[in-house]
Amino acid sequence: MAAQALTFFTLGGQGSNIVASPSLYGGTVNQLNHTLPKLGIETRFVTDPGDPAAWAALADERTICFFGESIPNPKGDILDIEPTAQAAHALGIPLVVDNTVASPYLTRPFEWGADIIVHAATKFLGGHGSTVMGVIVDSGNFDYASQPERFPAFNTPDPSYNGLVYARDLGVGSPLGNMAFILRAHTAGQRDLGFAASPLDSFLLAQGVETLSLRMERHVDNALAVAKWLEGRPEVAEVRYSGLESSPYYELHRKYCPRGAGSVFAFDLVGGREAGAASSTPCPCSPTSPISATSAPCASTRPPPPTPS
Repeated sequence: MAAQALTFFTLGGQGSNIVASPSLYGGTVNQLNHTLPKLGIETRFVTDPGDPAAWAALADERTICFFGESIPNPKGDILDIEPTAQAAHALGIPLVVDNTVASPYLTRPFEWGADIIVHAATKFLGGHGSTVMGVIVDSGNFDYASQPERFPAFNTPDPSYNGLVYARDLGVGSPLGNMAFILRAHTAGQRDLGFAASPLDSFLLAQGVETLSLRMERHVDNALAVAKWLEGRPEVAEVRYSGLESSPYYELHRKYCPRGAGSVFAFDLVGGREAGAASSTPCPCSPTSPISATSAPCASTRPPPPTPS
């Protein structure tokens, strides 16, 4: 959440707006709907994130980014990154992608046109529950000097840094390469608002990343096995997992994350909310279960699913 907030504060401020996919993690929706408006930043949610024109229709001269999750939590309705990035760039707007659920092992959004990536590193990059941390990764591809009115903070002198102009002095063509965004995030937002990770947290995260590939392989193998089992149960009305061939997002999964569709998915029980409430009462699920159900935390049907690898 801190990584997202720092990203948005770096890009804009009071009077700015964000165009976002409606399929987002609940905490992110709260941040966009309730916290950012208090600071003067509006969010406009597209009705159909699969339609690039729907994104463009909500943008104006104060739009600072398009924002979505590569594999949304919990619906798994994969963001079509490439045409969304093209729609953003046609308007002079960067695309910010939350790549938490996919991790770089499954999806690399920069290869499809994203400009900035954020991660809730606690979940998969770290993977051991040892630290709470966020990460921002800047591609260095977006030219903030090309949009001086949209990004005034990048194109006017910063009095706290002796008149430094980020897009001019640290952007495209600078001796350091295009570091305008990430250095402004460091020297302004991080300096003034305290978005800084401790050395120990950084060390623990680096240790977690060393086993990312092995852990993600096991995560997606297990998730697919459980999703297939649930899909065959008469008590289950629908399983929302793009790794299943029955999913309308299966082809997007094959395009953007062929190694696997992540380990977060949702399912609906026959009987709706009442059935979900009834099934969750006796269910001894761990609070860290990778399954997220729309009707219930888990299904307590028998027999149990096959033993994960």
